[in-house]
Amino acid sequence: MARGMIPSHPPDKSRIRDAATVIVLRDRDGDPHILMGQRGARAAFMPNKFVFPGGAVDAGDADVTLASPLPSLCAGRLAEDAASDISHALAVAAIRELWEETGQILGQPAPWPAAPPADWADFAATGHAPAAAGMQFVFRALTPPGRPRRFDARFFLVDAEALASDPDDFSAASDELSHLQWVPLAQARQFDMPFITEVVLSEIDARVTRRSPPDSVPFFKNNDEESLFLRLRGQPLVD
Repeated sequence: MARGMIPSHPPDKSRIRDAATVIVLRDRDGDPHILMGQRGARAAFMPNKFVFPGGAVDAGDADVTLASPLPSLCAGRLAEDAASDISHALAVAAIRELWEETGQILGQPAPWPAAPPADWADFAATGHAPAAAGMQFVFRALTPPGRPRRFDARFFLVDAEALASDPDDFSAASDELSHLQWVPLAQARQFDMPFITEVVLSEIDARVTRRSPPDSVPFFKNNDEESLFLRLRGQPLVD
């Protein structure tokens, strides 16, 4: 756009965007660590904060084929209290954001059924296809009104054992997050992080010794009328 021009349709910053976040847990049976990075000082959303990798769902995410799907129980819970079932797109977005922001591969060796979209070309070049079987849906939070960006964020927990990449190699990461590191779970709250991230950490603390999906998923639903704390139980989706 030329300098000085005013867009005819400025972006609607109040629009709620679907988003996916990934909590990678390493060495849960010994000395648990989680993968985090710091957002830039000029970021419009949560500047300078330490966060988990994640971001908004892209329009093309629904069209990307998964080498293995989400567990049906998790997919069913993602579809609960939702206008439509976008569980597949959310899983794809989570894997894509993890790759873009950290260079970590959540996938398995497999050919792509067609030429990958442009934003998946580098991932596909590693010889892997995205795989969601190791992901667990563990938390959902809707950004309260009045924030510069609003997201309906779904948080996924995955063990580092499911990564097809070297967990200490961040060389393929973009510059969206800095100071990428494995943070000891017991020390994570010493970092400057958003309130909701602290809440999610409490949920992860409770799940360190439990490998099965949670009995229900917490949902912080902050809409224009009221703030609700709900539990998503869902039903396994039937193909």
